[in-house]
Amino acid sequence: MKVKIGIAETPRELVVSSDRTPDEVAQLVSGAMKSDDGLLDLTDDKGNRFVVPVARISYVEIGPVGEPKVGFGLGG
Repeated sequence: MKVKIGIAETPRELVVSSDRTPDEVAQLVSGAMKSDDGLLDLTDDKGNRFVVPVARISYVEIGPVGEPKVGFGLGG
């Protein structure tokens, strides 16, 4: 699954590929918003760790990892 995190005042988003379910990620984000330390702590499917201050998060998009579309499509 792919998680996109928009960071305030930053033109690029943070994209994390995760083995967690969408519900698990949503619970992590929700818990981080309520936590005393104010940090969202995510680990991707390769073991890389991302720690983001929740005060800087603009949005979180949780969705499936899509296969890239290559080539031409024929429309009718």
